[in-house]
Amino acid sequence: MTKFVVLYNAPQSAQSQMAESSPEAAQEGMKAWMEWATRAGDGIVDMGNPLGAGKEVTTAGTTDTNTQVGGYGILQADDMDGALALLEGHPHLMMPGASIQVYEALDIPGM
Repeated sequence: MTKFVVLYNAPQSAQSQMAESSPEAAQEGMKAWMEWATRAGDGIVDMGNPLGAGKEVTTAGTTDTNTQVGGYGILQADDMDGALALLEGHPHLMMPGASIQVYEALDIPGM
């Protein structure tokens, strides 16, 4: 099985979404995520987490990030098509402007 890193993108930060969500809306959101997790089953290696504010480190120093990455997860599948199939009907995509990026985790030679 190949591992895939999944990045959840949204125009609103995960912190803002959680702060603005009513308890009822948060419960409905978690229900949708758990239903997806049940469908994805063993394809989920790590459900991941929402991400807070980040920093970018370069040789010039450290700055605040300006991406829309709001969370991550790790899936496993035979190939990219299999990983994409696991994401069909994903609740993250119900949010206006949301997207999901999927990257194959490559093996490091000799490790």
